[in-house]
Amino acid sequence: MMQVFEDLKVIELASVLAGPAVGMFFAELGAEVIKVENRKGGGDMTRKWKLPEESGESNVSAYFSSVNYGKKYIARDFSVESDRMDVHELIKAADIVIANFKKESAGKLGMDYKTLADLNPSLIYAQIDGFTSNPHKVAFDVVLQAETGFMGMSGFADRDPAKIPVALIDIIAAHQLKEGILIALLKKQDDGSGSFVNVSLEEAALASLANQASNYLMEGHIPQRMGSLHPNIAPYGEIFSTMDGAQVVLAIGTDQQFKALCDILKCTHLCDDDSYAINTQRVIHRVELKRILSGYIENWELDKLMHDCEGHKIPIGQIKDLKQVLSTPVAQDMILKEDIEGRDTMRMRTVAFHISSND
Repeated sequence: MMQVFEDLKVIELASVLAGPAVGMFFAELGAEVIKVENRKGGGDMTRKWKLPEESGESNVSAYFSSVNYGKKYIARDFSVESDRMDVHELIKAADIVIANFKKESAGKLGMDYKTLADLNPSLIYAQIDGFTSNPHKVAFDVVLQAETGFMGMSGFADRDPAKIPVALIDIIAAHQLKEGILIALLKKQDDGSGSFVNVSLEEAALASLANQASNYLMEGHIPQRMGSLHPNIAPYGEIFSTMDGAQVVLAIGTDQQFKALCDILKCTHLCDDDSYAINTQRVIHRVELKRILSGYIENWELDKLMHDCEGHKIPIGQIKDLKQVLSTPVAQDMILKEDIEGRDTMRMRTVAFHISSND
């Protein structure tokens, strides 16, 4: 990856996931990123978010490692004037500050936008907030998933709602903040001015509701918990078992794809049945359709089914665990390794795009 930001200096005052993910993005692309942790509070709280099998001796958890790479780490107590002045000196020469302080806390600590912009008028100050609607509410990811609709439509109808098993709202907010910072950098390049870039986890989550929001806004449809199923398409998200014990998921998006699937499975009579011939009817009759297709797919071995479906452009995926996923060549190529404070750490690249020049 090109080191496009090698002349950029970033001061990361943020902790947990969203802010550090933004800092790591710039570090991956060559920027000097200095992560300033709160010494009084023991540093970034995710240092202590360990799996049961992790060593208690190291101050670096796997969770912390996931979004901290290529950075310099320093600990300061912002309530101590000398420490605060140290950080101010760093910020005077910085291009970007990433923060997730509560507004009142930032002011008390001398780390608010006005104070830092007075020190460095060309500074881009990137702030992550929790709830726009309630700034004082503690905003951990699962709380956001609950209050922005994600949990309410995730899981199965006969069970409790379920969260998505990564801190998705933090990751989405990080992408929003990166985009805002990049726009601010373009503006700075044009007129030399600094900017205040702000995103809340709440608004980032709402912006990501996509088709589910439009289904409600246009048709009053409130999505129900359907597991992996899709409210508009079938069979899409249905899970099937093969003869050799593997599980696959189908994502049939068109009538043509459904016909191709039936051709392969040798159940073309379904395409002549009014209950299954077109998508709108398949959505209505999806339960019975799954039962029928299961009877055919369970007679196939995984490799043969995948080969034939992929050969006929039928969307199908094998359900894999992370050991299978991270053993693939693509995943292996995305693993970044680094020693942090004596611990060998690994994580996935946050930069997934590739840029090539015309040379």
